Amino acid sequence: MPVQSVPNPAPSPAPAPILPASAFKSPPVALSGMVDYEMYKIFREQFDKASDCDLVVIELSTLGGDPEVARMMGEDVRFASETEPSRRFVFLGKAAIYSAGTTFMSFFARQNRYLARGTRLMIHERKLSRNLMVDGPLTACLATVQATLNEIECSIAIQNEGFANLVLGSSVTLEEVIRRAPSNWYLEAEQARQLGLIEAVL
Repeated sequence: MPVQSVPNPAPSPAPAPILPASAFKSPPVALSGMVDYEMYKIFREQFDKASDCDLVVIELSTLGGDPEVARMMGEDVRFASETEPSRRFVFLGKAAIYSAGTTFMSFFARQNRYLARGTRLMIHERKLSRNLMVDGPLTACLATVQATLNEIECSIAIQNEGFANLVLGSSVTLEEVIRRAPSNWYLEAEQARQLGLIEAVL
């Protein structure tokens, strides 16, 4: 199916200065573990408490989780970025940023993405596990198969929107990410910086 690029969901109006390591000393939002609804609850509590901060560093370490929860968190950052342009929302990845963690990072403008030294990114396709039972009148069978196909196509479209946001402003093409993602693409922090996927390594 055709791939369409979409605008970065958290644009910055002007180039932002590279932050010193001291800016990341006590991040107001610090998350670790699986990306799930429990993490989202903690994220919202910390994010809301940081409403008076002009610089909001969101630190994350994760081996993955629910991509829809990652998108929920990302949409909160995008909305705050657009409604409060005087504030700066910055991502700091530590140790491992896999799967849903990379999805969350893609909601930040490239100049607001930082990784700790030695951190690994992992980019992969969404996964689906489904036993499809086709049994009954042919029209009902067709509807069942079509519903599953629609779900897969929609998931691919959402996935590729995230990939497009991730590579915006970098030297990586959307086609390259789509080609590498099925086999899990691992990137070390410095490699991600050299490719322009992040701003800096701390």
